Amino acid sequence: MKLRSLAVAAALAGLTAGLAACGDGGGATAQPANAAGAKLAVVATTTQVADFARNIGGDRIAVTQIIKPNIDPHDYEPTPADLTAIGAAKVLVKNGVGLEGWLDATISSAGFKGTTVDASAGIKIRKGEGDEAEHGDPHIWHDPRNAKLMVQSIEKAFTAAAPADAGTFAKNLADYSAKLDQLDTDIAAKIAKLPAGDRKLVTNHDAFGYYIDRYQLQFVGSIIPSFDTSAELSAKDVDDIVAKIKQTGTKAVFSESSLPPKTAEAIAKQAGVKVVAGEDALYGDTLGPEGSAGDTYLKMETHNTDTIVKALGG
Repeated sequence: MKLRSLAVAAALAGLTAGLAACGDGGGATAQPANAAGAKLAVVATTTQVADFARNIGGDRIAVTQIIKPNIDPHDYEPTPADLTAIGAAKVLVKNGVGLEGWLDATISSAGFKGTTVDASAGIKIRKGEGDEAEHGDPHIWHDPRNAKLMVQSIEKAFTAAAPADAGTFAKNLADYSAKLDQLDTDIAAKIAKLPAGDRKLVTNHDAFGYYIDRYQLQFVGSIIPSFDTSAELSAKDVDDIVAKIKQTGTKAVFSESSLPPKTAEAIAKQAGVKVVAGEDALYGDTLGPEGSAGDTYLKMETHNTDTIVKALGG
């Protein structure tokens, strides 16, 4: 993690110098947030917080989403366009909990002067191990109750930045919070249909801890033994997870949309269980592209639950 941070900082120094050399590129000038009829300029880092921002801001904000669908947020490297967007924004929304290790250097290089929203504020963070011990588990959105806290933080920041639109933001928050409550209820009801002995999960990496805790599943293990998808997989790790699958009677191995499925497929074959991949893969670190089964947060969590119930209940 530290080596990647140094590499990002060096790359940003080069990007900043390049942008300065270009001078005024003649692009559109961002309007002040309080200008009549102007939309609040918002930058959101991950696909999840960008979706939350759009639901709360509606047509009163203009969102630039940094990380695109199916792109791993752990190892993202910012681009010149990212620096430009951040420098012009009034509000920047991040997931927090160390997920965007590249962000602090990016903000500094971009000269950002607006408000940063840490969407993890007020959320009880699961403990991490190894490289993740400092921050904890960053995959907070997989519990809809956490998502409710995230959108509350976003609404508060939007209201402070554009008070004339406070009523719109408040209504959008109420409407979306009701949808999150319903999502939570629906997921719990679907998981409850699974026999307790079948609620065992093996995933690509350790991204579903909050979901597992909320809906009382058993985490058997992950193919990548870490919250961070860049972690290395050893032969012993493979042997260990295969042994756990066989020992616990776990029925399936779940691949993730943003990660290659080959290792999951190999481990499932070695363990003699089915692998869930392709269009049925779980959405872990990122939403899916437009038109996919996971192109919004609500659809993402519904797809994940339906896939898990189908695979484990069969």
